[in-house]
Amino acid sequence: MATHYGQGYGIDTKPGHPGSPGEQRHRLPAALRAPVEGRTWRELGYVLLSLPISVLLFTYAITMVSLGAGLLVTFLGVPVLAAALAGCRGFGALERARARGLLGLEVADPEPLRTKRQGFMAWIGAVLKSGASWRSLLYAVLQLPWAVFSFTVVVTFWSIGWSLLTYPLWFWLFPMYGGQGGMQLYGDEQHRIYLDNPFEITVTALVGLLFTIATPWIVRALTTVDRVMVHGLLGPSRLATRVVELESDRGVVVDTAAADLRRIERDLHDGAQARLVNLAMGLGLAKEKLREDPQVAAQMVDEAHGEVKTALQELRDLARGIHPAVLTDRGLDAALSSVASRCTVPVQVEVDLTERPAPAIEGIAYFTVSELLQNISKHARATWAAVEVWRTENRLMLQVVDNGVGGADPSLGSGLAGLAERLDAVDGILVVDSPAGGPTRVTAELPWRAERTR
Repeated sequence: MATHYGQGYGIDTKPGHPGSPGEQRHRLPAALRAPVEGRTWRELGYVLLSLPISVLLFTYAITMVSLGAGLLVTFLGVPVLAAALAGCRGFGALERARARGLLGLEVADPEPLRTKRQGFMAWIGAVLKSGASWRSLLYAVLQLPWAVFSFTVVVTFWSIGWSLLTYPLWFWLFPMYGGQGGMQLYGDEQHRIYLDNPFEITVTALVGLLFTIATPWIVRALTTVDRVMVHGLLGPSRLATRVVELESDRGVVVDTAAADLRRIERDLHDGAQARLVNLAMGLGLAKEKLREDPQVAAQMVDEAHGEVKTALQELRDLARGIHPAVLTDRGLDAALSSVASRCTVPVQVEVDLTERPAPAIEGIAYFTVSELLQNISKHARATWAAVEVWRTENRLMLQVVDNGVGGADPSLGSGLAGLAERLDAVDGILVVDSPAGGPTRVTAELPWRAERTR
């Protein structure tokens, strides 16, 4: 499986739409089954409904905006204009729901109104200052001409296609009730050409078949413009989306920092601090035994010396977990080689960087590879692994590969999910490709930020 972490919207996700999980393979080519597919009929229904809805929306928007603009010389113009924009926002919600139901288009709601104070005047100001309100008004104005065009094209092609395709079934109406041999192709005062013999009827049906086959793709192309309009004008702006992402990333960073602080406190309390307490008690006992039994006191001092060495090693490991000195002094190549040497399987490290990234990005890259190698040691049951680091334009790329049993799934809430959140906090991406039976390939992508003076 391949897992991408990132935010996206405006994607067809309903079964029956291309790319959806519920899509199944068909024996008939797409061109032949398109005229009878459910997607085609939903898109046709969307186009047909667009005309009356756009007329209603356009009429409301133009009437209310014109009324509000005309009343701006008085105080009443401002609330009327705000009501016009609020109504357009309401229509926008209905249009998003219609696009979701008929086009399978998932569009997030635009940014809500932000008011610093309570009250009617504060609400009016928020509506007038909201970019989403004015985009909804622009949608109301642009939707009508496009709806008229798409309605005309679709109805014309659809009616011509099906009427010609079914012509062999109803051409008998002309001689029986119309007094002519068939559908008239040309006529003047002297000559008239009717489609009345078997060959002409067959050719007419074939032409209708071509129109019928082409019409769904024309409808699909026209609704693509509707998708763009709904997504661009009725969805959240890029700036608002970016603000939401940054707020979410800030929360992840804060939670990660708090978790790291708790881990450091726990390691200090349960590790070095406990050993130093035992060391102090042991030295105190040795001091008391020094005069009574110097040999026992010497043995206790020797044990205390061993405890000091162990405590120092734990403190070094803790400091390395916070930020290893080798990373600061010598860079990613040496730091990753040091991590690889502690892995339980042989690891080949290849770092192809002509310069060093910013310390923050370098640290994230180091801890990403470190955690992935720990996962290999604990869970992969691999016999070898490889680490590659390189730069592509303005991105720092990391790849860790092993020949283990595979089956790593970030969606199950493993450490990979937390690692992906950390990368996402700095606009990074994590891709996991780990089929059952292996091999596992984890690729991380980080923004490249040049190293500043350290």
